[in-house]
Amino acid sequence: MNNFSVDLSGKTAVVTGASGGIGGAIAQALLDSGARVVCLQRRGDCSLSGDFRVVQADLSSPADTFRAAEEIAAQEHVDILVNNAGISLRHHFEDFPLEDWQKVMQVDLTAVMQLSQVFGRPMIARGEGKIVNIASMLSFNGGFTAAAYSAAKGGVVQLTKSMCHEWAQHGVNVNAIAPGYFHTELNKPVMGDTARIQRITAGIPTGSWGETTDIAKAALFLVSDAADYIHGVTLPVDGGYLAV
Repeated sequence: MNNFSVDLSGKTAVVTGASGGIGGAIAQALLDSGARVVCLQRRGDCSLSGDFRVVQADLSSPADTFRAAEEIAAQEHVDILVNNAGISLRHHFEDFPLEDWQKVMQVDLTAVMQLSQVFGRPMIARGEGKIVNIASMLSFNGGFTAAAYSAAKGGVVQLTKSMCHEWAQHGVNVNAIAPGYFHTELNKPVMGDTARIQRITAGIPTGSWGETTDIAKAALFLVSDAADYIHGVTLPVDGGYLAV
């Protein structure tokens, strides 16, 4: 983690989609900082080291999302929630199937609402808690053949603001991170297009794509005491991409 760390000893975090990629990097960073982590994900395996458990759930199912969240809330004192899980189903907009649209909305936006409600209520009652939602560059820019993902991630930014407006007075910090371009599963369709990669990279002031640990460090900051007076922001971690 490049010598960046915070002390999260005694804290319990729930991280969705922690089996790899950005979610896995965030989960491991939390573990390295002393937190206990509950990995809420579709897959049963998790390549992490530390005090963690896996709870399987299909976040494309509202019922299964609620079932898993209630199970965890009954067993764990959750101090931190990271809503990371996301999918993108690509179609040209004029042919976008309603079923795929609704699935993306459920996983990327509605599940964020469901989980935040279940884990947020006890945080409000205690007067403290940290929630980090993972947004996207496409929260701000339209996505080519990714209308549902763009719409959902735009919704994540607005949901973050709305949650802040209601919950900041109760001591619950709700913020978001907007990752730029990273070599993750979600970007595989892009990574197969050399010319497009070159165009994207040319538009990033640092001249390079990010590492998942860059997102993990931002998440650590937002769940730390250093961010106690930060509410409702969406923090771009993009190498300066939005500044161009």
